[in-house]
Amino acid sequence: MQFIRGLHNLKNHAGSVVTIGNFDGVHVGHEKIILRLVESAKALGLPSVLISFSPTPQCFFGREQATLSNFKEKHQLLDRLGVDKHLLIYFNQTFSELKAKDFIQQVLLDKLNMKHCLIGDDFRFGKKRQGDLGLLQSLSKTKGFSVENTQSVLCNDCRASSSEIRTLLAHGDLAAVTQMLGREFSISGKIIHGQQKGRTIGFPTINIPIKRKISPVLGVFATTVEVQGSVFQGVCNIGNRPAINGEEI
Repeated sequence: MQFIRGLHNLKNHAGSVVTIGNFDGVHVGHEKIILRLVESAKALGLPSVLISFSPTPQCFFGREQATLSNFKEKHQLLDRLGVDKHLLIYFNQTFSELKAKDFIQQVLLDKLNMKHCLIGDDFRFGKKRQGDLGLLQSLSKTKGFSVENTQSVLCNDCRASSSEIRTLLAHGDLAAVTQMLGREFSISGKIIHGQQKGRTIGFPTINIPIKRKISPVLGVFATTVEVQGSVFQGVCNIGNRPAINGEEI
């Protein structure tokens, strides 16, 4: 999968099939959209392009929230689903003031030469969130592209969404989280050197920064640790370290 970092690196396309969103966690609802995106692109003989944003519009406007996946995790999930190109748009003050019609014309049409678009009926874009499915459908009649409304996926009569998964994680309902994600929830990271406290308390410790401003899950968990083919039982603390200077980890 090709990664395009920023609009300044986006070259003109001969045609494309596009979907837009934050895709945090890449849950079963996202997966349905993405698989349909890939299928439509192959049928038209065009590249599939997924557009996401950094930071998310919610974070940019001060509504900071925990993310279910960091960039690397999201990118790997998108790659596995067969997306051809991932365009990451930097959501800054200038972009936040771009009107919905201008975004469609300047990015989706002038740059990507979009021929087909897949979008949810609740998705909003452009300045003051004035762009929606209806606007795309209206412009499609004269701009030479088609629009497909993607329906939500229900899990136990509840719409699959990133916000619902955050709520389920906060309540510790990991079974429901697994169902809505389509896989077990995971957090990845690289081991870093700590204060080597394990040498003084009789058992080894591992420090892994989660690379998120806010963690989607907090608490102390019983864990199974696999290291070089050997399996150990352990304890995992996600959050701060109340017994060690109260610092966050």
